[in-house]
Amino acid sequence: MKPTLSYTIWFSQRTGSTLLNHALASTGVAGNPAEWISFRDPNTISKEDVESIWRDGSTPNGVFGIKTALSPDWITGLRKLYKLPETTMQAEVWRAVFPNSNKHVWMTRRNKIRLAVSWWRAIVSGEWHRQYGEKPQVHDIADKYNFDAINHLLTEAAFREAGMEQFFSEEGIVPLTIVYEDFILDYEGTVLRVLEYLDIPTDNVVVAPPSLDKLADDVAEEWVQRFRKERQEGWVNIGW
Repeated sequence: MKPTLSYTIWFSQRTGSTLLNHALASTGVAGNPAEWISFRDPNTISKEDVESIWRDGSTPNGVFGIKTALSPDWITGLRKLYKLPETTMQAEVWRAVFPNSNKHVWMTRRNKIRLAVSWWRAIVSGEWHRQYGEKPQVHDIADKYNFDAINHLLTEAAFREAGMEQFFSEEGIVPLTIVYEDFILDYEGTVLRVLEYLDIPTDNVVVAPPSLDKLADDVAEEWVQRFRKERQEGWVNIGW
């Protein structure tokens, strides 16, 4: 069955999108906005796959959610699947795949240096998430600092956000913006704000406690400060 409401969480890495996904799913009324297409092939996905995604991402009230980091390959693949002209705008392609998709949540993070360091830490440690209250894993990664890798991830995050901005600006879409630094300070309030944006009644809605803990540690902070200094070495105007 087609969703009666579809919404998308657009994100780059390390912006709290998984925490928000879990929180919204816990309400039982906001779908399950997981990464339903991230691990599929945009060149081989079928309409049957899409219908399966609708089922997996929906709650009984017909609300469907998905989160994704925008990829041009996916727009191309979905455009071909639905036999849409190459001139079809990205948002129109998205609506063809995810019915009644006029709600968009954009997740970002103000401090892109910390974003890039967190991303690199996750790559080298293999620990992308930690369940709330779980004992921290022991990682011997102090010598894994890599300026070039962090600099690359910093740039990649900027390009990803530029791609999302292009998606929105093509049709004048104004998404609900969720800023990571604000989200972690007002977890429940942020979740309720998303529900209100989706026009989902919040009466009697129970938001589960945070499912994930922060991963930042002393090593990550050392890398942040080291990268901050190295990246601006020789600059006349220091920004931070």
